[in-house]
Amino acid sequence: MTTVADKPGQRARQRGVSLIETMVAAVVLLVGCGATMSLFSVAVAQISSQGDVGTRVTQYAQDKMEQLMVLDFEDSSTDTTVDPLQPTGGTGLGGVMAGDQTLGSTNPSAPVDGYLDYLDASGQRTTDANGASYIRQWSIATSTSLTLKTITVRVGVTVQLAARGLPPNTTLVCSKADLQ
Repeated sequence: MTTVADKPGQRARQRGVSLIETMVAAVVLLVGCGATMSLFSVAVAQISSQGDVGTRVTQYAQDKMEQLMVLDFEDSSTDTTVDPLQPTGGTGLGGVMAGDQTLGSTNPSAPVDGYLDYLDASGQRTTDANGASYIRQWSIATSTSLTLKTITVRVGVTVQLAARGLPPNTTLVCSKADLQ
């Protein structure tokens, strides 16, 4: 029986993969994995940052809602723009309002004095929008029956944080009834 290797002047067929082919495949695989890993790390950093901001805006909205919910239904004087709340100098929950009336605003492009405050990056109140990281707005709406007030609190990031790609905001809504 004659084989290919037995014939003079012909080489035997080689089977398998050479070391050079293996090295080229490994380099291609490493380049692909490296690109995927760098994309993954950027995505994780962005999600983490947005999650942190999302948690903060929710906490700041809850804090304001708790402050407003402890006020008396007919309170019209508590200053809710300071911490701790002051018994005079503010709007409270609007006192006795006409039916179907809303005080304040949660529209980010139409803030209403007395129904907003600014927070810095650590959640401390600041006196104005300069240097603020968050804006907290609230509104109080009275039902036509005058026995129910709907309190809405919205917290969002200011232009400085939004420019960094951090747009989360939170809106909370609660109702307060006059049980008298």
